[in-house]
Amino acid sequence: MKDLRHLYTLENYLQEANNDLVRQAQSEGRYALGSVCSQIPEPLLDLPNCFCVRLRAPRTGSIEMGTYYMSSILCECCRAILERAIEGGYGFLDAILAPDACAQMNRCVENIEHNHFCEKEGFFISYADVPMKCDETALKHYVKQMRLHILEPLKEHYGIDCSDTALRQAVEQYNEICELLTTLGDYRKEENPRITGYEYAVFCLASYCCPKDKLIPIYKETIEEVKNRKQDEKTGYRARVALIGSEVDDAELIRVIEEAGALVVADRYCFGSLPGRAVIDLSTDEDVLTAICRHYMVTGQCPRFMDTAKIQERQSYVDQIARDYKVDGLIYQQIKFCDYWGYERAHAFHVMRDQYGYPVLSIDRPYVAGSSGQIRTRVQAFCESLEVKRLKG
Repeated sequence: MKDLRHLYTLENYLQEANNDLVRQAQSEGRYALGSVCSQIPEPLLDLPNCFCVRLRAPRTGSIEMGTYYMSSILCECCRAILERAIEGGYGFLDAILAPDACAQMNRCVENIEHNHFCEKEGFFISYADVPMKCDETALKHYVKQMRLHILEPLKEHYGIDCSDTALRQAVEQYNEICELLTTLGDYRKEENPRITGYEYAVFCLASYCCPKDKLIPIYKETIEEVKNRKQDEKTGYRARVALIGSEVDDAELIRVIEEAGALVVADRYCFGSLPGRAVIDLSTDEDVLTAICRHYMVTGQCPRFMDTAKIQERQSYVDQIARDYKVDGLIYQQIKFCDYWGYERAHAFHVMRDQYGYPVLSIDRPYVAGSSGQIRTRVQAFCESLEVKRLKG
């Protein structure tokens, strides 16, 4: 298929945390607010005069200093982000808003704060507790935490408008991005998709790392381009898979999987669109902040939600995705030493295989996985097993 017009541009944006779109927004007087977890609702960081930047460490090399501060048995993603902070890679940020969700990421952010690795004038870090269950009591606590530790500090430090009107405006922009990405992602349901998993991952990832308003025109043009895109006569892929698990903040992992023969048609991972790009429904029955928090709590599929109902919901959600996107198999992956996804991956591997009947590949991977020959080999073997199953069936 012909290359997408904006793909190369977005690939370049993703090479730096402080990319051209971020610098452009800051030149307009807007505040760059760093986020390290999906548990902090994005619309709260996309209020008027500010924008959300999800932290990642593109082009990571050595993480020796991050390991020195944290230890070699903690999540490589957390160590890589700390390494980038030590290098001065997040010096453009005006704040980091972090949840008390993952102890390892908290340790990373605490090191950034304690050692003053972000020295911009006015920079601050705020921590908020987030729920581990999904009920009304947890929701009340969630709303209170977001108000006390996100909205009020933003108003106090930078005079950000946190009114219902401003929140509603942020949700409208968020929903527009979600609707555009959903439209684009739905093309992956086709028998011969006119967009690859890698291409879609680039567009989706950019929405987490760049000012959303700068991306909307690009996404609208791309939807029209894909809509009229001529598909290859043959897909060139041996299997359709859903990729599930911990955060994938580098589309090169998707490229490796697809080059090994598995087309990634569904992205159920942190930084993905399922459910990360589901629209937020606002009603007149409750205030906007409560509606936002309810959405993130109810739709959230992070294994930090540990109650039985949520665990079973995650399994049925993957089953629904697998049927909607007509996958041949599931790939569960986690970054090395990720506590939450380590337990989830081990458990889900057996449940999705034995109870739901899906072929499952389970991968424990490094943070930088784009050049992993082991992943390539394992995906190739998985594709071969799926082909054998089809022949026998």
